[in-house]
Amino acid sequence: MKKQSLHIIRDEHASLAAMLQAMMQLLERGPAQDAQNFFDVMRAMLFYIDEFPERLHHPKESNLLFPKVVKKAPEVMGAIDRLERDHLQSEKAVRELLHLLLAWELLGMTRRPAFVEALGPYVEAYLEHMRLEETVILPAAEMALTDEDWSSLDAAFAENADPLTGKHLPGPMFEKLFSRIVATAPAPIGLG
Repeated sequence: MKKQSLHIIRDEHASLAAMLQAMMQLLERGPAQDAQNFFDVMRAMLFYIDEFPERLHHPKESNLLFPKVVKKAPEVMGAIDRLERDHLQSEKAVRELLHLLLAWELLGMTRRPAFVEALGPYVEAYLEHMRLEETVILPAAEMALTDEDWSSLDAAFAENADPLTGKHLPGPMFEKLFSRIVATAPAPIGLG
């Protein structure tokens, strides 16, 4: 069995990791040269995280992958509990970052430190979250799941169509967002 969903998950993790690193690079450069572009692209990147990983990727992990894995590999229950707590907190965290960014943009530099202090730990926690999935959960899934399990997971994850992986068409809903991020974000995500 091909286990296409494993490749999709890893591709989505790689594109999200690149997005998170690009956000940190963008923050290092700061808004000095083009404040409007800085805030627009940072907001677009956070919106992407809220729209794609939070609403499509995480629910499929929580509702489909994790239950199958823990049923057949109960030794990973501790890791899954931690990942589920992360999933519950991550949507709130990205929206808090959006709020902090907007406060910085609208109220000025006195609000910058709050955003900077929140973004670094957020990125670190997200990268650690994906590392835990890739080093504990995905290997356990590879060992324990059946072809039937993989078939249903492959079908579900194939529907994700993450525009940043380059392997799926984003659809009209994400085209404008994807174009904005690519045109203005720093490499490795964008051309800016």
